[in-house]
Amino acid sequence: MKRLGLSLQKLKAIFVSHEHTDHIKGIKVLSGKYQVPVYITSSTLMHGGIKLQKQLLRSFSPQEPVMIGELSITAFPKFHDASDPCSFLISSRGICVGVFTDIGRPCEQVVAHFKKCHAAFLESNYDDHMLETGSYPYFLKKRIRGGLGHLSNVQALELFNLHKPAFMSHLFLSHLSENNNCPKLVAGLFNEHAGKVKMIVASRFAETPVYLIEDATKKGMLKKPTASQLILAFG
Repeated sequence: MKRLGLSLQKLKAIFVSHEHTDHIKGIKVLSGKYQVPVYITSSTLMHGGIKLQKQLLRSFSPQEPVMIGELSITAFPKFHDASDPCSFLISSRGICVGVFTDIGRPCEQVVAHFKKCHAAFLESNYDDHMLETGSYPYFLKKRIRGGLGHLSNVQALELFNLHKPAFMSHLFLSHLSENNNCPKLVAGLFNEHAGKVKMIVASRFAETPVYLIEDATKKGMLKKPTASQLILAFG
C-alpha cells in the first residue's frame, strides 16, 4: 500500500472470508496496531482460533449488507473447505465489485453475484495439466480440484464467458498457484476472450496497480485514477 501511495491509517475494516491460515495469520497484528475492526462470522472466529481485541470484533451474516462509509459490503456463501466460507460484493453509487476467490466450484450464489459486477477479482488458481503432472501428493491434488478447493483456469474462464455482464470493465485474475499455474498462460487464455474487458493478472509478488471503476454505460470511457479517487488495489 505504501508503494501505491495509500495509507494504512485510512483502513476502515477487515472482512474475513474463511479461517485458512493464508487469510488470517496477519489479522491480529494489523488490526491491533491500527485499531481496525474485524468483521468475521462466529464459526470462522471459533475455527480459526483468532484472538482479537474484543472492542474490534464485529459479526456479519450472509446476504445482510454492512455499511462502511459509502461502501456496502454483502457476503454470500460459496463452496470451499472451511467452516463458514463467504465471498463478498462491494458496492457504492451503483458500482459493484466482487471478490470471487477460494471457490471450489461455481454455485448459484457465485453466478448471481458475478452477473452484478462492473469489476471482479476472480480466482484462476491452477492449470489442469500442471496440477496433474506436478509434484503435489495425490490427496492435495484431490482437495484442490475436488469441488471444495479452488477454481481452475478452465472453470474461471467458463464462468466469465457464460455470466459476465455487458457492463463489466475489469477482471482481476487472482489467487494463482505458484506451483500449478503460470501468469503468462492465464493472461493468454483470458485475453483471447476479453472483448472490451481489461484483463489484469494479479501477481503473487507485487502490488496490483490502482484502478478507478466507473459505469461506462453512464460515464463514458474509464479514466485513469489518482491516489485520492476510488481505488481497487488487490494483490
